Amino acid sequence: MNNWITKRITTLLLLVTFSISGCFVYKFNDAVIPTNVKTVKIGFIENRARYVNPQLSPKLTDKIQSKITGQTKLTRTNNDDADYVINGAITNYDPSQTVGVSAQQASTNRLTVTVHIILRKTLENKVEEFDVSRSFDFSANLTLQQAEGQLLDEVVRNLTDEIFNRIFNNW
Repeated sequence: MNNWITKRITTLLLLVTFSISGCFVYKFNDAVIPTNVKTVKIGFIENRARYVNPQLSPKLTDKIQSKITGQTKLTRTNNDDADYVINGAITNYDPSQTVGVSAQQASTNRLTVTVHIILRKTLENKVEEFDVSRSFDFSANLTLQQAEGQLLDEVVRNLTDEIFNRIFNNW
Protein backbone atom coordinates (compact mmCIF):
# COMPACT_ATOMS: atom_id res chain seq x y z
CA MET A 1 0.00 0.00 0.00
CA ASN A 2 2.77 2.46 0.95
CA ASN A 3 4.66 1.66 -2.28
CA TRP A 4 1.48 2.31 -4.29
CA ILE A 5 1.06 5.77 -2.70
CA THR A 6 4.70 6.64 -3.37
CA LYS A 7 4.31 5.70 -7.05
CA ARG A 8 1.14 7.79 -7.35
CA ILE A 9 2.75 10.83 -5.77
CA THR A 10 5.84 10.48 -7.98
CA THR A 11 3.69 10.19 -11.10
CA LEU A 12 1.62 13.19 -10.08
CA LEU A 13 4.74 15.29 -9.44
CA LEU A 14 6.19 14.33 -12.81
CA LEU A 15 2.96 15.28 -14.59
CA VAL A 16 2.82 18.64 -12.82
CA THR A 17 6.48 19.32 -13.61
CA PHE A 18 6.03 18.52 -17.31
CA SER A 19 2.87 20.54 -17.64
CA ILE A 20 4.40 23.60 -15.96
CA SER A 21 7.65 23.46 -17.93
CA GLY A 22 5.77 22.92 -21.18
CA CYS A 23 4.19 26.36 -20.94
CA PHE A 24 7.46 28.25 -21.31
CA VAL A 25 9.93 26.33 -23.45
CA TYR A 26 10.12 23.25 -25.54
CA LYS A 27 12.97 20.83 -25.72
CA PHE A 28 13.67 19.00 -28.96
CA ASN A 29 16.83 16.93 -29.35
CA ASP A 30 18.59 18.78 -26.52
CA ALA A 31 17.63 22.23 -27.83
CA VAL A 32 15.82 24.42 -25.33
CA ILE A 33 13.82 27.08 -27.16
CA PRO A 34 11.13 29.44 -25.87
CA THR A 35 7.73 28.50 -27.33
CA ASN A 36 7.24 31.93 -28.90
CA VAL A 37 10.39 31.51 -31.05
CA LYS A 38 9.33 30.12 -34.43
CA THR A 39 11.75 31.38 -37.11
CA VAL A 40 15.49 31.59 -37.61
CA LYS A 41 17.70 33.33 -40.14
CA ILE A 42 21.17 31.84 -40.48
CA GLY A 43 23.66 34.08 -42.23
CA PHE A 44 26.78 32.98 -44.07
CA ILE A 45 29.74 32.46 -41.73
CA GLU A 46 32.35 34.78 -43.26
CA ASN A 47 36.06 34.06 -43.14
CA ARG A 48 37.98 37.02 -41.70
CA ALA A 49 41.03 35.11 -40.46
CA ARG A 50 44.54 35.99 -41.67
CA TYR A 51 44.82 32.60 -43.36
CA VAL A 52 41.72 31.51 -45.23
CA ASN A 53 40.76 27.90 -45.83
CA PRO A 54 38.31 28.39 -48.73
CA GLN A 55 36.31 25.27 -47.83
CA LEU A 56 35.69 26.11 -44.17
CA SER A 57 33.13 28.95 -44.44
CA PRO A 58 30.68 27.22 -46.78
CA LYS A 59 30.95 23.86 -45.01
CA LEU A 60 30.52 25.41 -41.55
CA THR A 61 27.54 27.49 -42.71
CA ASP A 62 25.86 24.44 -44.30
CA LYS A 63 26.46 22.26 -41.24
CA ILE A 64 25.04 24.88 -38.85
CA GLN A 65 21.97 25.31 -41.06
CA SER A 66 21.45 21.54 -41.26
CA LYS A 67 21.83 21.03 -37.52
CA ILE A 68 19.44 23.84 -36.58
CA THR A 69 16.76 22.85 -39.08
CA GLY A 70 17.20 19.16 -38.33
CA GLN A 71 17.25 19.35 -34.54
CA THR A 72 14.80 22.15 -33.79
CA LYS A 73 11.28 23.01 -34.86
CA LEU A 74 12.40 26.43 -36.06
CA THR A 75 11.46 27.46 -39.59
CA ARG A 76 14.34 28.87 -41.59
CA THR A 77 13.74 32.19 -43.31
CA ASN A 78 15.74 34.89 -45.09
CA ASN A 79 13.83 37.70 -43.37
CA ASP A 80 15.82 40.02 -41.12
CA ASP A 81 12.90 40.07 -38.67
CA ALA A 82 13.22 36.35 -37.84
CA ASP A 83 12.86 35.51 -34.15
CA TYR A 84 16.53 34.44 -34.05
CA VAL A 85 19.10 35.91 -36.46
CA ILE A 86 22.46 34.15 -36.39
CA ASN A 87 25.56 35.63 -38.03
CA GLY A 88 29.22 34.89 -37.57
CA ALA A 89 32.76 35.05 -38.80
CA ILE A 90 35.85 32.89 -38.59
CA THR A 91 38.24 35.26 -36.83
CA ASN A 92 41.22 32.99 -36.25
CA TYR A 93 42.66 30.10 -38.25
CA ASP A 94 46.13 29.68 -36.87
CA PRO A 95 48.55 26.78 -37.25
CA SER A 96 51.31 26.56 -34.64
CA GLN A 97 54.01 24.16 -33.60
CA THR A 98 54.06 22.34 -30.31
CA VAL A 99 57.40 20.99 -29.16
CA GLY A 100 57.55 17.26 -28.63
CA VAL A 101 59.85 15.31 -26.40
CA SER A 102 62.34 14.33 -29.07
CA ALA A 103 65.42 16.50 -29.69
CA GLN A 104 63.74 19.91 -29.83
CA GLN A 105 61.81 19.05 -32.97
CA ALA A 106 58.08 19.50 -33.09
CA SER A 107 56.27 16.19 -33.21
CA THR A 108 52.82 17.70 -33.28
CA ASN A 109 51.36 20.82 -34.78
CA ARG A 110 48.15 22.48 -33.72
CA LEU A 111 45.48 24.27 -35.71
CA THR A 112 43.37 26.70 -33.67
CA VAL A 113 40.10 27.91 -35.15
CA THR A 114 37.91 30.62 -33.61
CA VAL A 115 34.42 31.63 -34.73
CA HIS A 116 32.67 34.78 -33.47
CA ILE A 117 28.88 34.40 -33.35
CA ILE A 118 26.28 37.16 -33.11
CA LEU A 119 22.82 36.00 -32.04
CA ARG A 120 20.04 38.55 -32.32
CA LYS A 121 16.90 37.57 -30.40
CA THR A 122 14.37 39.82 -32.12
CA LEU A 123 11.45 39.12 -29.79
CA GLU A 124 13.52 40.10 -26.75
CA ASN A 125 15.30 42.96 -28.55
CA LYS A 126 18.55 41.42 -27.33
CA VAL A 127 21.91 40.68 -28.95
CA GLU A 128 24.33 38.05 -27.63
CA GLU A 129 27.88 37.65 -28.88
CA PHE A 130 30.32 34.86 -28.10
CA ASP A 131 33.43 33.16 -29.43
CA VAL A 132 33.88 29.46 -29.99
CA SER A 133 37.47 28.29 -30.22
CA ARG A 134 38.85 24.80 -30.74
CA SER A 135 42.32 23.39 -31.26
CA PHE A 136 43.09 20.39 -33.41
CA ASP A 137 46.41 18.55 -33.28
CA PHE A 138 48.08 16.98 -36.31
CA SER A 139 51.39 15.34 -37.10
CA ALA A 140 54.33 17.67 -37.68
CA ASN A 141 55.20 15.45 -40.65
CA LEU A 142 52.16 16.84 -42.52
CA THR A 143 51.96 20.13 -44.34
CA LEU A 144 49.13 22.44 -43.32
CA GLN A 145 47.30 21.62 -46.55
CA GLN A 146 47.56 17.87 -45.87
CA ALA A 147 46.35 18.35 -42.31
CA GLU A 148 43.44 20.51 -43.46
CA GLY A 149 42.28 17.71 -45.73
CA GLN A 150 42.27 15.30 -42.79
CA LEU A 151 40.86 17.68 -40.17
CA LEU A 152 38.19 19.65 -42.05
CA ASP A 153 35.23 17.41 -41.21
CA GLU A 154 36.25 17.21 -37.54
CA VAL A 155 36.74 20.99 -37.34
CA VAL A 156 33.32 21.66 -38.88
CA ARG A 157 31.55 19.06 -36.70
CA ASN A 158 33.12 20.24 -33.43
CA LEU A 159 32.57 23.94 -34.09
CA THR A 160 28.97 23.33 -35.22
CA ASP A 161 28.17 21.33 -32.09
CA GLU A 162 29.65 23.97 -29.82
CA ILE A 163 27.87 26.84 -31.59
CA PHE A 164 24.55 24.95 -31.44
CA ASN A 165 24.99 24.19 -27.75
CA ARG A 166 25.89 27.80 -26.93
CA ILE A 167 22.81 29.12 -28.75
CA PHE A 168 20.24 26.57 -27.65
CA ASN A 169 21.58 25.15 -24.40
CA ASN A 170 23.50 28.05 -22.81
CA TRP A 171 26.68 25.96 -22.62
